[in-house]
Amino acid sequence: MKKLFAKAFLGLCALGTSTVAFAQEADQVIAGGVHHALTTKFIEGGADFMRYVAIALILGLAFCLERIIYLNLAETNTDKLLKGIEDALDKGDVEGAKAIARDTRGPIASIACQGLMRIDQGIDVVEKSIISYGGVQGGLLEKNLSWITLFIAMAPSLGFLGTVIGMIMAFDKIEQVGDISPTVVAGGMKVALITTVGGLVVALILQIFYNYLLSKLEALLNQMEDASISLIDLVIKYNLKYKK
Repeated sequence: MKKLFAKAFLGLCALGTSTVAFAQEADQVIAGGVHHALTTKFIEGGADFMRYVAIALILGLAFCLERIIYLNLAETNTDKLLKGIEDALDKGDVEGAKAIARDTRGPIASIACQGLMRIDQGIDVVEKSIISYGGVQGGLLEKNLSWITLFIAMAPSLGFLGTVIGMIMAFDKIEQVGDISPTVVAGGMKVALITTVGGLVVALILQIFYNYLLSKLEALLNQMEDASISLIDLVIKYNLKYKK
């Protein structure tokens, strides 16, 4: 029994020592700062190669930022826009409805303006104009998203390329030294693992932004479709009232 208590006591002491050591190491990491840790790992992964992973991250984030700004500026208060156009058309003021669409920012307003410019040419022409210009605006909203997907695919590929290069370095070391000890291959393996982690982290970051942009894009496209249907209804209502 005494031996059992002694073993338990020694185990607790060892656990306590490990916990204290881990806490001290964590304090050192916090004190050194995350930036310092990342810089250290970046250099250990081989700055000559890791810079390509960093470039993929920077360019990908630049395209993400540009799309975020563009899509946010493309948002429109659709209800207010359609209400203004409806009030103007109820009064027979087509020019006023056009002015409201021109003075409103966003693709929905641009589509409405194109449709109202052809209101005197019949509902079929208006509908075709809305569909055609809606496709143009949809293309503008999707612009540069393909570049983001390119960098999402490139980042892990660059990481895996670094893995292959690290393995080659490890085998070169083995060939030079003629030994397969852990010390010999550790450097090449470290480069391989760090570059792989770097590429995967970059891809994950860009994927989060890409999914956010896709959700914004889908919401805007749905608004455009709903607004287009509502605008055609307003044009039909105007024609029934003033084109008898």
